[in-house]
Amino acid sequence: MAKKAGLFDLRGILALLFAVYGVVLTIMGLFSTSAEDLRKAGGINVNLWVGLGMLIAAALFALWQWLRPLAIPSEPAEPTEPTESAEPAEPTG
Repeated sequence: MAKKAGLFDLRGILALLFAVYGVVLTIMGLFSTSAEDLRKAGGINVNLWVGLGMLIAAALFALWQWLRPLAIPSEPAEPTEPTESAEPAEPTG
């Protein structure tokens, strides 16, 4: 009896990683950004914006995985036979 191989989906792992790093960066941007950091970045709170972007990416990956889950085919695909051309191939050389 043949054993079915399980499916491996990276979308959930990526969603989790983006979420963890997004939360860390968002917290750093909200509570740990100094005036010197803002001056160096041209007045933009980079940690906050990148953290929010990563949280959005995590939500999109999770939504994608939820809406389009991987499915194991119920029957194995039929092997396809190569089609023969109407004319034989000409030798080269």
